[in-house]
Amino acid sequence: MVQKVLFVCLGNICRSPIAEAVFQHLVKEKGISDHWVVDSAAIGSWHVGKQPDTRARQILKNHNISYNGKARQIQTEDFNEFDYIFGMDDENISDLTSEAPKKYKAKILLLGDFDPEGDRIIRDPYYDSGSEGFEKCFQQCLRSSEAFLKENN
Repeated sequence: MVQKVLFVCLGNICRSPIAEAVFQHLVKEKGISDHWVVDSAAIGSWHVGKQPDTRARQILKNHNISYNGKARQIQTEDFNEFDYIFGMDDENISDLTSEAPKKYKAKILLLGDFDPEGDRIIRDPYYDSGSEGFEKCFQQCLRSSEAFLKENN
């Protein structure tokens, strides 16, 4: 059975593409990539069609993870196309639940709820001057994705 996961953040150029790339890397590493469809999207439309922030791409490269996705905005049909939609913070969850159609199949979850270290909110590092926030985001996504996969595979 194939399960579909969608990672969502505000602009789809920092947190959600990192989460998508990490999850994709983990399922490939575990030899279960044929059981998962992985994507990411934005709440807003500001960056549609653009590559992730250069700092996000560099963090992935530092961890030997390739990524070539482009930002897209979440669509109404995503709520029925995906099994899981992960927001990065409480505001993402609020936006997702308010944008969702009346009936939908996806479970809308906070990715950080799976973090074994209890670091629930994946803060947006977009306005940071350096890349420390991107590394922290990467580590949170890694821990949370590993824990989610352990629970749901």
